Amino acid sequence: MPRKVKAIVLTGNGTNCEMEMAQACKLAGADVVDIVHLSELLYGQKRLDNYSFLNLPGGFLDGDDLGSAKAGANRFLCAHIRNSRDLLFDQLLKFINAGKLILGVCNGFQLMIKLGLLPALSDDYSGQSATLTYNDSGRFEDRWVYLKADVQSPCVYTRGTDVLYLPVRHGEGKFIPQSAAILSQIEGKNLCALKYCNPDGLTSMEYPANPNGSVNAIAGICNESGRLFGLMPHPEAYLCRVNHPRWTREKLPQEGQGLMIFRNAVNFIRGKDF
Repeated sequence: MPRKVKAIVLTGNGTNCEMEMAQACKLAGADVVDIVHLSELLYGQKRLDNYSFLNLPGGFLDGDDLGSAKAGANRFLCAHIRNSRDLLFDQLLKFINAGKLILGVCNGFQLMIKLGLLPALSDDYSGQSATLTYNDSGRFEDRWVYLKADVQSPCVYTRGTDVLYLPVRHGEGKFIPQSAAILSQIEGKNLCALKYCNPDGLTSMEYPANPNGSVNAIAGICNESGRLFGLMPHPEAYLCRVNHPRWTREKLPQEGQGLMIFRNAVNFIRGKDF
């Protein structure tokens, strides 16, 4: 019997894409989709244990006052669940070790990077090994970009995709690894699930195809299991054809390209026994 898919979309403290992300999970076929405020986890009113798919949406977590998602990451690392000795991060690690899925988009990707959840080489979640910093353009970028998927990547979410067209909306999206050695491992293990490219699918470092100057045109990475995935572009912003900027001028499929990322996650969970 197929497993029931229960998705949680985390909100609060400045996120602003939770409704779109929840809708994406519903359209992808999730059986339960709950939008949960971070305080509900901290007060023990909700637990990650009860879900199989954690979604970290975009926004401006804590106003990005200490850098993108840095304050939010410190909350996970330092805050205790009410009436418990467990840190919120402990609950997150238990969720990961159970083989469940986490998707971080834009600010959610920044949060995963700052928490050390990505790239987490050799399943080491003990520290940060990459960052997402200011765009080379020196300004907030709000545009649509092309993305090339790596067919050899273990990423659960990008299976069956090739070239995607999705919007970016960020001021700090430039991916930089801590060292050349870490970049070599990320590339060698095919963890760069998505790279910025031109319309023909050729990877590009040129602006505006690469809107932020990310090293090696990296737009999204996964961990070695493929179950944790973060990306700067917004798949939840392209769920149907009317989301496309040229929907009145081009004949487009009814379903937006971003939905496939969520459907792949839901289908993966249905075939697993956690």
